[in-house]
Amino acid sequence: MSSAASRKAAEAVKPSDQQVRELAPIRVNLLPHRELKRERKKKDFVVLSALMAVAGIVTTYAVGVAINQQITSQSERNAFVKNETVKLEAQIVDIATLRDEIAALKARQQAVEELQSDRTVPVHLFDELVRLTPEGLYMRQLKQEGRTITLNGLAQTNERVADLLKRLSESSPWLYKPELTEIKEIVVSAGPNQKEGRTIFEFALNVLIKPRAVIESATPVPRSSPQTQSVEPIKVGSAQ
Repeated sequence: MSSAASRKAAEAVKPSDQQVRELAPIRVNLLPHRELKRERKKKDFVVLSALMAVAGIVTTYAVGVAINQQITSQSERNAFVKNETVKLEAQIVDIATLRDEIAALKARQQAVEELQSDRTVPVHLFDELVRLTPEGLYMRQLKQEGRTITLNGLAQTNERVADLLKRLSESSPWLYKPELTEIKEIVVSAGPNQKEGRTIFEFALNVLIKPRAVIESATPVPRSSPQTQSVEPIKVGSAQ
């Protein structure tokens, strides 16, 4: 029998597709597929939740590390600023100390300069008093406190005292602002060769020494008018 003939015989024996469908067994899934789907969804949810939890932990850890780094960096900056502040405060204290020392040195230098410049003041003072003291008037006491000179003396008349005040006010390059503080009349008893006693005037006045800068620059200093005319002598008992 040839191959062609046998193929035809086989095709004749083979059933059609429709016959196969009709004769094929019906398959029915009796497994609980809904429960399986539900379990699968639960597993997927658990896995997703675990992944999200891991991602959250990793993110939190990364954020914590970044924040810790920032805190550490800021702490280092704060420590640096604190150290620099301490250094600056120490420098400020040193500067204040240096300023105090400089001020003290300047004060000493000024005092020395004033002492050096005032060395000639007594000479000029006595020279001025000798030159300006009018006749009929002599000094009993001279006292200096700072730049204030206190003069005590005796005068034959009240006009002699007024003349002295005028000279001190207008004619002295070293003294200014004379001020009469006291004047009183004293009756002196008569001597052996005198018939009667005589009257003299005891006075006290203050006068200021001009500053050295004013003297050197020859700047005119305001002058106060003598007040001798408004001061009346005080009569006291006769002197022995």
